[in-house]
Amino acid sequence: MKHIIVLGGGAAGFFAALAVKDISPGTNVTLLEKSSILLNKVRVSGGGRCNVTHSCFDPQQLITHYPRGGKELLGPFTKFQPRDTIQWFESRGVDLKTEPDGRIFPVSNSSSTIIDCLQNESGKLNVDIRTKQRVEKIIKQNHSFLLTLASGEVMACDYLLLATGSHPQGYEFAKAFGHTIQEPVPSLFTFNIPSSPLNDLSGISLERVALELVGTRLKQTGPLLITHWGFSGPAALKLSAWGARVLNQHHYKMNLSVDWLPEITKEKVMDTLFNLRLAHPAQILSLKNQFNLPKNLWKRFVNLSGIDENKRLSEISNDLFQRLGDCLKTQLFQIDGKTTYKEEFVTCGGITLSEVNFKNFESRLCQGLFFAGEILDIDAVTGGFNFQNAWTSGWIAGKSIGNFSN
Repeated sequence: MKHIIVLGGGAAGFFAALAVKDISPGTNVTLLEKSSILLNKVRVSGGGRCNVTHSCFDPQQLITHYPRGGKELLGPFTKFQPRDTIQWFESRGVDLKTEPDGRIFPVSNSSSTIIDCLQNESGKLNVDIRTKQRVEKIIKQNHSFLLTLASGEVMACDYLLLATGSHPQGYEFAKAFGHTIQEPVPSLFTFNIPSSPLNDLSGISLERVALELVGTRLKQTGPLLITHWGFSGPAALKLSAWGARVLNQHHYKMNLSVDWLPEITKEKVMDTLFNLRLAHPAQILSLKNQFNLPKNLWKRFVNLSGIDENKRLSEISNDLFQRLGDCLKTQLFQIDGKTTYKEEFVTCGGITLSEVNFKNFESRLCQGLFFAGEILDIDAVTGGFNFQNAWTSGWIAGKSIGNFSN
């Protein structure tokens, strides 16, 4: 009987173990988790609701949500994509719902539903799950892998799958088999802007704002949330993901340009202001919010442009109008640090993708060694896409191992 060891009790590891047993029920599968808690990221994802995946069913479109690894995932997504994830969970009694922004959650709004489903399935398929198992050393001897545990126990297996996420030990194991590691750096974080003149307006959100890292071509448009420390929301999180490496290289100190009105040009903004002055010269500018911005934010922009909020439109010079236009279209902020988004943490970096065969997620350098999930240099923007990488890579790797085992 073949023996498979999966290292890592997260989403990718669990899904891989289940996929092996699904296709090869007679195979002995052991899942080792170093901590006492299984599926921890599943537990905290989406504020405890678990953002299972995203309603994006075209692989070509799906890969655009991955700053790193998108090209490599195109083939895998033709084999197992969000539609398959939905079918997998719903066929096992988990009702899912799609929210307006495309994120998919269990109807129960509880990550426990997903955790229970995975654990129940592992019980049905007789996956041997062992927690508090720290592996100290892994070597390959002939066609087998030998794992030495902290307890002194030595375990042997025919195939080994590493699904250790961003834990440094997983990278060390991969390096021992010849793999190179792209430096792990944080991704998916909010921007600290202590000098922002908007921090006291915490809680104001906008549906569509364009953010750009000055000096780069990195730009994202989407909802933005003003916080007491800076900026959060999808636009900021996506920009942090695409800019993860350049932001790290600059020690999270960069200039950020904000276009508060990305749907209209600077020329249109100026025409609106000048026409407003012609039509209503006696009106007070701060009370004439022509751009549908939150009231307090509009007043702040007027003040930041050097305009007395009680001034009538006829009393405001063209130069002051230009300053207001600049504030609305190209306001500059100084990023000075980052904050982890809620309890979620995503890492940019991991095993170099050219060293992995994406037809089956097997190492190109060591036969019988497989990878799944975040240990690879793959990461995505927020919205369920990182979990989809875990489900897809785990499922394909597990099915491949299961076929080899038969």
